[in-house]
Amino acid sequence: MATIVFCSVNKTAQTTARRCSISHVKRLANSGESHLPLSCIHSKPVTFLPGTRWFSRGYSVRFMSQGTAGRSATWRTRKGALALSGAAAVTAAAAVAGFLANANHFQRAEMATKVSRAAEETEKEAGILERCRGFMSPPVTDIGVLQERKGEMRTRMEMLIMETQADFCKALQEVDGGTFKVDRWQRNEGGGGISCVMQDGKVFEKAGVNVSVVFGNLTEEAARQMRSRGKVLKGKDGKLPFCAMGVSSVIHPKNPHIPTVHFNYRYFEIEEEDGTKQWWFGGGTDLTPVYVNKEDAFHFHNTLKEACDKHHLQYYPDFKKWCDRYFYIRHRGETRGIGGIFFDDLDSPSQEEAFNFVKSCAGTVVPCYLPIVHKHLNESFTDEEKHWQQVRRGRYVEFNLVYDRGVKFGLATPGSRIESILMSLPLTARWEYMHEPAKGTLEAEMLEVLRNPKEWV
Repeated sequence: MATIVFCSVNKTAQTTARRCSISHVKRLANSGESHLPLSCIHSKPVTFLPGTRWFSRGYSVRFMSQGTAGRSATWRTRKGALALSGAAAVTAAAAVAGFLANANHFQRAEMATKVSRAAEETEKEAGILERCRGFMSPPVTDIGVLQERKGEMRTRMEMLIMETQADFCKALQEVDGGTFKVDRWQRNEGGGGISCVMQDGKVFEKAGVNVSVVFGNLTEEAARQMRSRGKVLKGKDGKLPFCAMGVSSVIHPKNPHIPTVHFNYRYFEIEEEDGTKQWWFGGGTDLTPVYVNKEDAFHFHNTLKEACDKHHLQYYPDFKKWCDRYFYIRHRGETRGIGGIFFDDLDSPSQEEAFNFVKSCAGTVVPCYLPIVHKHLNESFTDEEKHWQQVRRGRYVEFNLVYDRGVKFGLATPGSRIESILMSLPLTARWEYMHEPAKGTLEAEMLEVLRNPKEWV
């Protein structure tokens, strides 16, 4: 059941906010400062009713109901009128997709194309400057460049990952009470990134949400990794110009009853010798609890499933299995966590439809995780439970350093920022020789799930 909230804003206040936003963003674009003024960009939490979460961005309000499992309706005021935003268009798409669930794929694709066009127009209307005011920092790419090519996929994806970073960081700050350190960095070979990290908070031992936008020429090692995945790449004079961008996050809570969460959504573009471009999207979201909680697992997976089902009913089952296979620690014979979704090399059915799918997935990162955090926020834990958390974190480190594709690509790319690549590692972890939990314990139950992945939805 969708919920619609109407919000009116004083016209003078709206005009003042917009002027504040534009003047400060222009000044930052020229000065190179790393932070927008708090008075202009940071959302302030609004009083909320039981069972709901509210976040405001400027003079828009986003309402998320637990009953909608992550669907949201956003209304923006524009010249004193109420206009339906892209988020609401996606909600409408969900209703349409449900109605056409048994229709053939052609009908679904035709409807998705119509909806995506409407979302794209709304996205363009919002304006680059207006959207930048809610970010943790000015975008990696110069704002003037983004405005000139606002219809290109590179620009649209960069705006999406910046918004995803801001939404997640602000939600985590509200829970923890701490503040993210915003660290801008540049890559000499081209591009850069924005790392937002919070350490030793009240709730989160380490929370990182990174954005990177890099470009240049692929190294031979990076090209080999892609060819090993079936990519046919034809460079010019041995060079393969590329552009890669994405948002990546890993959250390590202090309380062992709050799971670790990871998500990553990315876009890759390569230009071949004849000028044609290969492109694809990748990413996913997965949960790594220390103890089994079936209610949490259902909520997490069901939120992802609903986002996937808006686009194709086969996406969730396929990408859930892919996630279980990918986040598998082969030398231990167990998965890293209880999974979620994972996909890579997504280049169909069209660039527009693939982007809209990624957009839906990115929109789940707050509603699939924050309710779980709130549920366990004040639960007590024992030294033994904390000890088990440290052992499981050791497994997390093993996967990231031995198998993770993103870490491997980052380490193989010249000029990559090591601090950002290894941001996913926890502050503390533990390795014990021949550690095995006693039979019949909750720890043994968790290990059984990791050795035999389950269907949670």
